[in-house]
Amino acid sequence: MTPRRSALLRGCLASAPFVIVVVPFAVLFGVVATEAGLDLLQVLLFSVSVFAGASQFAALQLMQDQAPVVIILATSLAVNMRMLMYSVAMAPHLGQAPLGTRALMAYFLVDQSFAASQVEFEARPELPLAEKVAFFFGTVIPIAPLWFVSTMVGAMLGQAIPPDYAIDFAVPITFLAITAPMLRSIPHIVAAGVSILVTLLLAGFPYGTGLLVAAVLAMACGAFAEVLLERRRSNGR
Repeated sequence: MTPRRSALLRGCLASAPFVIVVVPFAVLFGVVATEAGLDLLQVLLFSVSVFAGASQFAALQLMQDQAPVVIILATSLAVNMRMLMYSVAMAPHLGQAPLGTRALMAYFLVDQSFAASQVEFEARPELPLAEKVAFFFGTVIPIAPLWFVSTMVGAMLGQAIPPDYAIDFAVPITFLAITAPMLRSIPHIVAAGVSILVTLLLAGFPYGTGLLVAAVLAMACGAFAEVLLERRRSNGR
């Protein structure tokens, strides 16, 4: 087996455990989208064009609330703002890839592909670019097809799933499993704490706009904490 194929296979194996939460998450979106009035084609186009579960749920909820388009777009952007941080973290490893490859990786950059890739790249920084690219795309193979298929399954099931099943447990579990191990520094913890606190305090804001405020404040507080730590390190030298 060539090194690139080996890296591709390792990527598949690394992200395979995420299937446990991706499938119910996608099915849940399909069910909710159908209940919101979208037909099968619209659900599929929604899932393929956005390919970001959290922002899809946020946008769908706001659409049901008849929120202005600007609010829907702004909220979806805020929810997906973490992808910007993911991109910054991936840049030292994948930034030299061709533009077309980077564009395709940007589309497939989700929580699962980032988490699996980040662990691999930190453990094996000496990997050639070609193998890192292969590993990244390997992480997508178990996730993306199942996401699209499961979304359509959920859309077809529609209201057939009893509400007592409560499969929406996959949403918080997914984010906890992915984000908790990443809270490795004081700025990370500060940003996470501020985002949780402000989101809860502003839960009554219309159209979920409290989330936008929480996202901005969390990033600002995290950055401020980083600056303070850097100054303390500099003064201690």
